[in-house]
Amino acid sequence: MIKAVVFDVGETLISEDRIWARWARRIGVSPFVLMGALGGMAALDRPHSDAFRLVRPDLDLDAEEAAWERDDPGGLRNHFDADDLYPDVREALAALRAEGRQVIIAGNQPRRAYDALVAMDLPADSVHTSDGWGVAKPDPGFFAKVASVAGREPGEILYVGDRLDNDVLPAAAAGMRTALLRRGPWGYLHAERPQARAADMVVDDLHALLPALRRLT
Repeated sequence: MIKAVVFDVGETLISEDRIWARWARRIGVSPFVLMGALGGMAALDRPHSDAFRLVRPDLDLDAEEAAWERDDPGGLRNHFDADDLYPDVREALAALRAEGRQVIIAGNQPRRAYDALVAMDLPADSVHTSDGWGVAKPDPGFFAKVASVAGREPGEILYVGDRLDNDVLPAAAAGMRTALLRRGPWGYLHAERPQARAADMVVDDLHALLPALRRLT
């Protein structure tokens, strides 16, 4: 039986639309151009940093991020807040907890994201980030941390994310059950791939998780 449901963050709980739009304005290209480049990188299994190199070959991404922080120390910049939550998040997480399932948030995020997520007061039992743990997906150590904080056997955990490479495949290799969410560019693209059959479920939104879990267990 699935006793714990663990959620990725970016494009699972948090919409990254505003982040990419702010990045586009920062580097002087239209949001359409940057998001199109990101979609291309997702289709080619290349990192999102390659999208910046495509549209601005001269860009030093780390230096630009540091300059942005100096220019706008109090702004969101490449971060998020409660306005970026997908609309189904609170209700879906609350429904899982009401049914007695443990809800955990754990994704590849910087330390600042931890504070942002905690401030949202989401219906979750705990929040964790890769920076806080010192290990990031798809490293098996990340999923060992997930099992440890949940206090569950891997087979009692469902990991929910929008990517095959970072979420579904490594979580399954760790012995967990998995859900692929068709959300964001990676989610839609990865759901069309043959490897998506490795997921225990493919869902279009978080409301679909609970009915699928009931059928699964």
